Amino acid sequence: MKYERLTKEQFEELHQEFINFLATQSITAEEWADIKQNKPEVAEEELDIFSDLVWEGVLKKVEYLEHLSAKYMFLFRFTEVQIDLIKIEVKHPEIDITTKEGYQWLQDNLLADEVEIHEATKALSDDRNKDIFALIKQGANITKGELFNYFNKWINAQN
Repeated sequence: MKYERLTKEQFEELHQEFINFLATQSITAEEWADIKQNKPEVAEEELDIFSDLVWEGVLKKVEYLEHLSAKYMFLFRFTEVQIDLIKIEVKHPEIDITTKEGYQWLQDNLLADEVEIHEATKALSDDRNKDIFALIKQGANITKGELFNYFNKWINAQN
């Protein structure tokens, strides 16, 4: 398995897609029930294959990820060949940028000494999706890139 198996809830959400997946392999509902009962290892394999297919479909569409914590903001943009990163660190001891007030403080104090902003670019490996999945496993979330684009525009205006 390349990624990880979908959760029970995710399988329930993708119930119809899973039925279609089985149908492409000419597996009927009756045959699936028999496989689950009598060949659980084959059933497990089918669940894994379907999970990887779903992950591949999701990951190939990812353009932006965000990983936020109380003091750090990691904003990622993915192209076909590279990852662009904006890292923001807040060194003010009383500020938590995951709160509305903390984020507002950050916006109001981007030039303060307690805020450090760094940019980096890194080439993707031969497996773009695996690179993205590794960041998701570490806690990053798929986004539409609003924060990345906001801070990228701000940084470019400062230069």
